[in-house]
Amino acid sequence: MNHINYILSKNEIASLGASLRAIAPKLLKQSPQEGTMRVWFQGGEPYFDLFFELNNGEITWFQFTLRGKSLSWCIHKPLLKTGITNELNIDDVSFYAASKTVENDNNSDGEFIDLVKSILQTRPEEEIFVKALALFNVYSSPTNT
Repeated sequence: MNHINYILSKNEIASLGASLRAIAPKLLKQSPQEGTMRVWFQGGEPYFDLFFELNNGEITWFQFTLRGKSLSWCIHKPLLKTGITNELNIDDVSFYAASKTVENDNNSDGEFIDLVKSILQTRPEEEIFVKALALFNVYSSPTNT
């Protein structure tokens, strides 16, 4: 596991949360499935993104990436899973945004999960963030995968 100390000040967390901006839906390849849409938020620093897939307004998948770490959840296997991305690797492939890969951790990183939750909590006025936070309360992270 790529363990990094993710203890940030309240100001840093607030700044990260405030920096998330919705990207125009037309820039994303949308699902052909009726009632399904994808939403992308891009943060104010490199390698900071939040993607959602919704079906009839309910989250079916999300992925949060920040500084080479990832947190994801999927309705088909409703567990909070952390991992590492290849975004901080320096090679020819990692220079292309569409080439991002995620390798899940064997044991989820509770510290990173708490950080993601803290960042999402900075946006209580946004329904999609509130829906994502509800998943943290209902679904626990696995101890082993």
